[in-house]
Amino acid sequence: MAKAIVQLTVFLTDRFLFCIPFFLMSTIVIPGQHTDKWDLVIEPRSSLFDLRLQEVWRYRDLLLMLVKRDFVATYKQTILGPIWFFIQPLLTTLTYIVIFGNIAKLSTDGLPMTLFYLCGIILWNYFSECLNKTATVFKDNANIFGKVYFPRLVMPLSIVVSNLVRFSIQLALLLGFWIYYLLKGANIHPNWLILLSPYLVLLMAVIALGAGMIITAMTTKYRDLVFLLTFGIQLFMYATPVIYPMSAVSKKWGWLIKSNPLSSLVETFRYAFTGSGQFSWGALAYSSVFALALLFFGAIVFNKVEKNFMDTV
Repeated sequence: MAKAIVQLTVFLTDRFLFCIPFFLMSTIVIPGQHTDKWDLVIEPRSSLFDLRLQEVWRYRDLLLMLVKRDFVATYKQTILGPIWFFIQPLLTTLTYIVIFGNIAKLSTDGLPMTLFYLCGIILWNYFSECLNKTATVFKDNANIFGKVYFPRLVMPLSIVVSNLVRFSIQLALLLGFWIYYLLKGANIHPNWLILLSPYLVLLMAVIALGAGMIITAMTTKYRDLVFLLTFGIQLFMYATPVIYPMSAVSKKWGWLIKSNPLSSLVETFRYAFTGSGQFSWGALAYSSVFALALLFFGAIVFNKVEKNFMDTV
């Protein structure tokens, strides 16, 4: 009797072990064939043009949290805090007035030097900050990207938005000087193109975002580009009418400055508030087309690299 029980136990055990692989196979979910209704299913992208903008919109709360984090972390342990938003452009403007206005004697088209330089500085600061930080997104956030899933496009977008807060504060500084010179009776003539200011800032953000996404995709393999970028942005400022007006550019080099898509944005912004400078719908259209094309190309490159950048960063 005992022998029969042992044989029966061995038989049932063999049968049970034999059925385990089939049970496990029945629990495997084949990609694309979901047996349950999940809130979120993460699947590999099949197309470079699949940017998943709807998914980015669902993570808008994360974007706002990242903006708050950047704002708080930057000035968390500083004495003056957000006052640096005002100090930086003021010191830069003072430096330009001394060096370029009084020593180099560069023209300001008859505008007060403070107002002339501030118009270019706050717009350029917004562009350079967005570009610098977006260009190192993969490198700076590799630890987060390797642990938590979220649309990677949220990170560069948060940089653009957080710098927009900084730009708004510095714009208030510009408006303060602008109102002062208006009341003083200075030779400034604001016009309706002030209404285009949000569009000009948007184009600045789009160009910085597109260029930054291309550069950050390349820096995953070529770290030298980070050093080249820091040096290149400083030189690129001199190819943009920040410290000089377009009217002061010679015909020999005029084509080079005009081919810069940022030139028309800075000139239009200054012209809107002061009435001095050059404005052209054709130049603005060129900057708009360039910005959209650069953003489209940058998004595709960013989309391609984010799939496997963790292997190289």
